[in-house]
Amino acid sequence: MTALPEPTRGEFPWEIPDHLLSIEEYAALGETDSGFTELVEGRLMMSPSPRPDHGLAMLEFAYQLRPHLPEGFKAVAETDVDLALAPEGSPGFSRRPDLLVTSKAELARRREQGGLLRATEILLVVEIVSPGSKRTDYVTKHDEYADAGIPFYWILDLSDPVSLVACHQAGELGYQDAPAVTGTFRTTEPFPAEIDLTVLLD
Repeated sequence: MTALPEPTRGEFPWEIPDHLLSIEEYAALGETDSGFTELVEGRLMMSPSPRPDHGLAMLEFAYQLRPHLPEGFKAVAETDVDLALAPEGSPGFSRRPDLLVTSKAELARRREQGGLLRATEILLVVEIVSPGSKRTDYVTKHDEYADAGIPFYWILDLSDPVSLVACHQAGELGYQDAPAVTGTFRTTEPFPAEIDLTVLLD
């Protein structure tokens, strides 16, 4: 059997860093095909490919959400957000929510200036719970998004029955969580909306 040749240095478009990354360094990596999708305290985090139900639910959820969005806002899928939880140049925090709502102005700034979307300009983040992300979505990201000042966080759980927990900022307490909703989710905050959870996997 013939051994495969060892890959040579520089064969890949980028190399895994040997130090904790700042937000600026993370943004400079650009798009990669390595599976590294988030930055936590300067460490690159790898996320497995989501299951088909995850993508199906995300698209259907976005489709239902879109007509309710306020003027000047857009829903965006799987986009990096600078949580600004560390001083500039320090090991940073970036998350890639399954879905987020931000202003057209912030999207325009991102196109013109580069970098990441800023947490201060995010109105709502939505995470879809995967079998391996339950604690991360309900606990870790819950605290990070609250600390970053994102006003609203919705956690969509595809376990039968599909449910949604709506969290909103409550001052120094961080997020206040509403009871999980099944069936039809109705809300007036951050904008009036109605989502039929029962059809997300149809």
